[in-house]
Amino acid sequence: MAGRIPKQFIDELIGRTDIVDLIGTRIQLKKAGREYKACCPFHDEKTPSFTVSQAKQFYHCFGCNAHGTALGFIMEYDRLEFVEAVETLAASMGMEVPHESGPSAPRRDPDLYPLLADAENFFRQQLKTNDRAVAYLKKRGLSGETAARFGIGYAADSWDELLKELGTDGKARERLVLAGLVIEKEQNKVYDRFRDRIMFPIRDSRGRCIGFGGRVLDKGEPKYLNSPETSLFHKGSELYGLYEARQENRDLARLIVVEGYMDVVGLAQHGICNAVATLGTATTNAHLRRLFQASEEVVFCFDGDRAGRAAAWRALENALPQTGGGHQLRFLFLPDGQDPDSLVRESGAETFASYMAQAETLSEYLIRHLGEQVDMSKLDGKARFAELARPLLRQIPAGAFRELLANEVAELAGAGDRLARQLAEDGDRPKRVPQRSRSSGRGDLVRQAVTTLLRYPAVAAHAGDTGWLLEMDGEGCRILRMLLEDALQNPDITTAMLLERHRDDDQSAALMKLAAAESLVDEEEAIAEFRDTLSILSRQSAANRLDTLLDTARKNELSADEKAELKDLLASRQSAGVAVDG
Repeated sequence: MAGRIPKQFIDELIGRTDIVDLIGTRIQLKKAGREYKACCPFHDEKTPSFTVSQAKQFYHCFGCNAHGTALGFIMEYDRLEFVEAVETLAASMGMEVPHESGPSAPRRDPDLYPLLADAENFFRQQLKTNDRAVAYLKKRGLSGETAARFGIGYAADSWDELLKELGTDGKARERLVLAGLVIEKEQNKVYDRFRDRIMFPIRDSRGRCIGFGGRVLDKGEPKYLNSPETSLFHKGSELYGLYEARQENRDLARLIVVEGYMDVVGLAQHGICNAVATLGTATTNAHLRRLFQASEEVVFCFDGDRAGRAAAWRALENALPQTGGGHQLRFLFLPDGQDPDSLVRESGAETFASYMAQAETLSEYLIRHLGEQVDMSKLDGKARFAELARPLLRQIPAGAFRELLANEVAELAGAGDRLARQLAEDGDRPKRVPQRSRSSGRGDLVRQAVTTLLRYPAVAAHAGDTGWLLEMDGEGCRILRMLLEDALQNPDITTAMLLERHRDDDQSAALMKLAAAESLVDEEEAIAEFRDTLSILSRQSAANRLDTLLDTARKNELSADEKAELKDLLASRQSAGVAVDG
């Protein structure tokens, strides 16, 4: 697909956007002090709790906790993906969205959207006139209402039915080729790609048809045939049924990932309207990003056969780098020989719900799967179990989830805290001597500094020397360094720009929440508060480093540079009137 959108363009786009004007075109805002208020567009309420800050270029609802930037509002309100939200906002300002160079497919061709819409309508009309196709859908338990909701159609058993309808001239035939609807052979011969198949339109987040999946009515190969890669359709990132699920429920608390189109449609027929399918491909990182963006809980539902189990494990491996950010991933295996469509048809929605309740969490599935490969009653088996888990744990972002899972693995292996720490370490990061924090409140101080910096990015100019931050471990310190660097390099950066720069970061949701919190100080007070917070953290860093050097000195393992550093730290500590033991 097209290259990434440069961060500089996102900065410029956010910088030129007034979030008050943007949101004001969609809902009615009223001035309330320094902010603007309205009844929240994302939940029902009579008393306004939705606020928009012009200073921060940020919105927040105290009722349902919705919050975000101008781009976040467009994504939520207009139900768009990130790139489409950028394109929409840029178009409103007469700006063209650039893309970084690199391997990419052709840019989207807007002329193909109406052509694909015409093809969808043609297939739907064909379904109405083909008794055999209608009988097939009825046999599968689908009502006319469900078929219409998903735009299901039929491609005739013909080499040129669609071609005769839409390929009226050379230019039209060329566009049919570009859309993946017909196949071009040598000597300019073309013929319909889909023949004698039930047709499932695949839609983007705006509901526009971007491609098709075709299923054979009887026996035949391939069972499913998808549109080829085009400028609009990229199989490795699309999810069938996501648009329809969002239309049914804006707030998708859970998404069920199934394997086929008929599984999605069959579940919807029985009132389970939150299922999507990955178009017959393995679950990719792009799929996972879209799934986690759309819902906090994702349940992979696989057939219980060997192929289903293999697909589930691939999904788990791909998901590991994106876990630990507040999203829950679960795995459901149906009885061998059953798929979601057949199970819900034969046993009903309640039975399917009972299976859903038994879905394993990612950690439960990972531990069970690894445990089945070894003999956990033997010492060698436990050791092998821990070694199998090690590379998987290292793919999980650093944080509470990885540490807790490492503890669980170590306990099952019959080992203690030392193995748990080893399992949770980053394999590519050199080991460091653990630092002893002088204050149990360091995390709170780091969070306070990050919060102040998000609310008032201009305080970064008053940070002074922050080289000591490099010596401090922890995710919070990493984020603080990252935000400081952004703010120092871009003196005019706003809260919204900072948040958009790190939309893809694992901690994006946490940053949004911190930015949404109400500030009790103005910018001048924030500067003094920020300086004080960094000063305390700096002293803690020096104390931790001093402890580390003293420990090393007791073992007679100091280098010449470390001896000089220790001497300077001791002199600094003593000049401040603090006694040092040892």
